[in-house]
Amino acid sequence: MKLKSILYTTLIASLITGCAQNPKEKEATAPVSASTNILGISYPVVNPDLSVTVRVNAPDADSVKLDLMKKYPMTKNADGIWEVTSDPQVPGFHYYFLEIDGCSVADPSSELFYGCGRMSSGIEIPEEGVDYYLPQHVPHGEIRTQMYYSDITQAWRKCLVYTPAGYDENNTQKYPVLYLQHGSGEDETGWSNQGKADNILDNLIASQKAVPMLVVMDRGYAIDPKEKETGQKGRFNFNTFERVVINELIPMIDKNYRTLPDREHRAIAGLSMGGFQAVSIGLAHLDKFAHIGGFSGGGRMNSNELNTAYNGVFADAEAFNQKVKTLYISLGTEEAARFKNVTEFHDALTQANINHIYYESPGTAHEWLTWRRSLHQFAGLIFK
Repeated sequence: MKLKSILYTTLIASLITGCAQNPKEKEATAPVSASTNILGISYPVVNPDLSVTVRVNAPDADSVKLDLMKKYPMTKNADGIWEVTSDPQVPGFHYYFLEIDGCSVADPSSELFYGCGRMSSGIEIPEEGVDYYLPQHVPHGEIRTQMYYSDITQAWRKCLVYTPAGYDENNTQKYPVLYLQHGSGEDETGWSNQGKADNILDNLIASQKAVPMLVVMDRGYAIDPKEKETGQKGRFNFNTFERVVINELIPMIDKNYRTLPDREHRAIAGLSMGGFQAVSIGLAHLDKFAHIGGFSGGGRMNSNELNTAYNGVFADAEAFNQKVKTLYISLGTEEAARFKNVTEFHDALTQANINHIYYESPGTAHEWLTWRRSLHQFAGLIFK
């Protein structure tokens, strides 16, 4: 039976507490090389106060800055090495760049991640006492690359599919499916590379806190060549992406993987832009989805429009509560002022007696730690 959001306080508190069990990340007493560095490269380093020290060899440059949440002018030594130390950072993953003589480039010492609409540098800031998104000594699933042709976009598309441990060994077991979307400026690799979704699912499933499931991560952009909109405007035409998900992606996954192909065993969630997509697509297709999650996204409407929003799905609260098994909304406490639509959506749902779970990630903004925490909770709630 679905409980109202106010009754989830104890559950959410227990999930947060569970994030800190069996800690692997201990408080550093000296600078440590970032885990996101190129193999064998010492810098950047994360300092004990979680500030970051970056170095770059650019002897002929006149000006170098570190762009990590804000810009830090770097200082050059006699050997042509530029260096700077940032302010303390929130744990988790952060994009960053170097600005060399006015040109923004990736740091050659960092691994590359697709974010901000291009290949970016990234740094992982350790989180003391937390291990739910770290690799552990548990059975591990796999991230598989799945190509499929889209008649709608008239192009080949690629999605990533997480299959849980044991998927190939037990070829009779069928699984529920979570469709998990990235944010704006990112692609299908975001949740696995930056979000550590595979580690999160591995650890939850191994501890029996989540049901073994498939997770499908598709590129959240789709352009219909028959439509007039092209470029960025066409790329963000979510109606085309919605058609791809419903008419092509879901049937392709159900055909090629051992799924439980009914709405009770299908979920959709995402972060930021992907959260907006997930809530919009999920609520528009309740014949396909029984579990919906918006992490820092969703609920783009005025609070007084709830009864007519999303084709009126909230007009009959009792019917909605019976049909939708999980409606999850979250954001970081440090982004609440920027994303008032999310808090207003939560308030409107509460006033209308719509069952949902609402979570604010303490001390985080529009960043990956907010979304890792949200996925950790959401994945532990669905399909039960």
